[in-house]
Amino acid sequence: MVSDLSSQKKAAIVIEALPFIKQFYGKTMVIKYGGNAMLNDKLKHMVIQDITLMRYVGISPVVVHGGGPEITDFLKKVGKKSEFVSGLRVTDLETVEIAEMVLNGKINSEIVSLLNADGIKAVGVSGKDANLIRARKKLAVVHDHGTESEVDIGYVGEVERINEKLLTDLIQSGYVPVIAPIGVGADYESYNINADYVAAEIAGAMKAEKLLLLTDTEGVYRDFEDKSTFISSLTKDEALGMINDGTIAGGMIPKVEACLRALQLGARKVHIIDGRQPHSLLLEVFTAQGIGTQIKTR
Repeated sequence: MVSDLSSQKKAAIVIEALPFIKQFYGKTMVIKYGGNAMLNDKLKHMVIQDITLMRYVGISPVVVHGGGPEITDFLKKVGKKSEFVSGLRVTDLETVEIAEMVLNGKINSEIVSLLNADGIKAVGVSGKDANLIRARKKLAVVHDHGTESEVDIGYVGEVERINEKLLTDLIQSGYVPVIAPIGVGADYESYNINADYVAAEIAGAMKAEKLLLLTDTEGVYRDFEDKSTFISSLTKDEALGMINDGTIAGGMIPKVEACLRALQLGARKVHIIDGRQPHSLLLEVFTAQGIGTQIKTR
């Protein structure tokens, strides 16, 4: 009999995944879904397939999604200009109402529908549902000529606490929670919150096996201009040192800070992965090499 090399390769791929399937069976993984993987239809369906496979091999995924570009587009349609202070969107009452509508009514429902169509029992929740995400106002920090000041930019929030029991109950009932990053304040006002930080707080509160951040970059580099300096694994102390010495800079800082927060709160590992790469979740979770940068406690 002539051996089928292609079939052998396919079998080897499945066998490579087996120890990871055993290791992660019954574990919770929080996925922050954002970036180009949300905007590109082909990548979008691959992410849905990845989450579906994870669920069918016994992993409990929790999905937190962003939606900044879609919010900006909708604001343009209604003639409202987006303003930012220190990277945070200035959010008046009208803007937070629009953000809530886009995040809950459009993005969240689409992700839930795609998962349901793939055979997964997904349920969409806002941070306002059952006080899932209690929030408080977040002030923007502005640096000007060596001085630092705080600016009130409206209904922008930070997480105060997570009602993880709601998510645990949903998971135990066989559902995949899909979470819109809208929090509720003490007076039941809505706050728009950075999805990276929401995912980090949820991963920590649930003591997740992994937090997986889908981004538009390959991961962390010692020198972003030199691709040979890619770092596949860091400890939290090494990551913090790289922020302090300026190696990690710009838009990567809040992502790494979110990762460190998740670890501080009890998540086991966090991963920054390139959501532009097809099936990036599967490659990170079910292969020995992975594709992104993992940050671990030690």
